[in-house]
Amino acid sequence: MSRRDDLAGALATLRTRLTDAAEAAGRDPADIELLPVTKFFPASDVALLADLGCRAFGESRDQEAAAKVAELAGRIPAEVRWHMIGKIQSNKARHIASWADVVHSVSSLKVITALGRGAQAALDEGARTEPVQIYLQLSLDGDESRGGVDIAAPDRIDALRDAVTATPGLEFVGFMAIPPLAADPDAAFASLAAERDRVQPFHQRRLGLSAGMSGDLEVAIKHGSTCVRVGTALLGSRPLTSP
Repeated sequence: MSRRDDLAGALATLRTRLTDAAEAAGRDPADIELLPVTKFFPASDVALLADLGCRAFGESRDQEAAAKVAELAGRIPAEVRWHMIGKIQSNKARHIASWADVVHSVSSLKVITALGRGAQAALDEGARTEPVQIYLQLSLDGDESRGGVDIAAPDRIDALRDAVTATPGLEFVGFMAIPPLAADPDAAFASLAAERDRVQPFHQRRLGLSAGMSGDLEVAIKHGSTCVRVGTALLGSRPLTSP
């Protein structure tokens, strides 16, 4: 079986899982984005998935992602959107804003400021036509060393939301979170949804939730996820490793 056949079969299975989960939750499957996480996988896999209808891809390392974007320019549909889902170093943020359409892992003012500068520069130069969409990452157990702002610190969350909203070149679109290890995903995603509901009245657009991965996407969808990030269930075990 070819790599394309492998990906097509896995993608069909995932789309069925997503549809079944949405219908079980009384939701429209079209409201939920399936985001293939292609970090550590070759650009050839991205090209195959784009040919199979995928229009968004998640990456976690600036250098690797930028190389794929450049390699695939003109080879995949122009409407493909690139998502940065990995931890962001502030010194890389400006460059990330040159290629990423969406950034999921924002949790500090320093990163917000750097992304804004990069996004505005790219807009001024005509390198991009729309603001960078920003998800604030929340820590569901308060351990900020693993990324995210403590969900139990609403004042800090609100300050970062305000900072994104006030920064030219950026657009706040919702929250991202990863359940802590050994946590009950049902309770974790419920708390994430509650935080989204708390801040929703302050925003005109419907805020999204980037939540759920290969093993827990059904639970995330039940609690309102609008973007599920799927790697292993679609692409298999990683062929490359982080240096």
